[in-house]
Amino acid sequence: VCDEHSDYKDAKLLYRFRKDDGTFPLSKDVKVFLRGQSLYEKLVSVEESILKVREENSVKYQRTFLGSEMIDWLIQEGEVENRQEAVELGRALLEHGIIQHVSNRHHFFDSDILYHFWINFRRRRRLTELLNENSSRALSESPDSPFCLRKLNPDPGNTSFLSVQTNKEIKVVSAVRRSSITSLSGNSNAYFSAPPTLAFPPVAECNPKSVLKRPVTNEELLSPGAPYVKKTLTIVGDAVGWGFVVRGGRPCHIQAVDPGGPAAAAGMKVCQFVFSVNGVYVLHLDYQTISSLIMTGPRTLVMEVMEAIE
Repeated sequence: VCDEHSDYKDAKLLYRFRKDDGTFPLSKDVKVFLRGQSLYEKLVSVEESILKVREENSVKYQRTFLGSEMIDWLIQEGEVENRQEAVELGRALLEHGIIQHVSNRHHFFDSDILYHFWINFRRRRRLTELLNENSSRALSESPDSPFCLRKLNPDPGNTSFLSVQTNKEIKVVSAVRRSSITSLSGNSNAYFSAPPTLAFPPVAECNPKSVLKRPVTNEELLSPGAPYVKKTLTIVGDAVGWGFVVRGGRPCHIQAVDPGGPAAAAGMKVCQFVFSVNGVYVLHLDYQTISSLIMTGPRTLVMEVMEAIE
């Protein structure tokens, strides 16, 4: 509290949260993330909340609201002064992956379009994930990719992990150490059959088949009118990692996402292209370099991704 010790020590010293005294440096990305978290907590804690389970095209969605409904609520609660300011806030939340049109086809508008909170801010890690972690291996053991996908089944003979596709389909992938994945299969299982545990099977040197339907160039991504939207994701890593796999190069893409990990909670999806990492433009880099950038960076990861508009 007196700023005399720069390191945290196991001693009878008093510490404070820098956010409480205004000394914590907040970037625009972090401010939007915290604003979204604040609004979410406020919405879920009131009776008769506008967040409801709704259905569109025979598909049920959690934590949904209408665009105009959210704007009315923001003005009513004094969060914004007018509808234009509310629209700007809604667009910032969508661009940062905090809210999303339920079928990901529209930006945020003052209309009866249905949106939902993509991030569940009240998600907590399961205690078993921590207790079963193999502490003898450093998180940075494999510089190839800094992400650990949770195992589907604790049976030592089963090394399957979940990979979330953009169409909500969940496929099984055969995985190796922390981040390298060898092959995709067509089997599906949308639910954990047992509490997830970590496993470290033998290392395989080969890379998996790309999840992309066809190769995409940087020129195609950045051309005017291209059917891609840029989103900013703020991912707070946990004790295991961030929960995703990057592959490819120039541009790199998201190959796999742990559905129970921090990346999925932040809105990351398979087939998104990596535009920047912590403010560094990376479209011209390969996945090994991007993985190294993430591994050597802060625990809170800010990534810009390019996502195809369906």
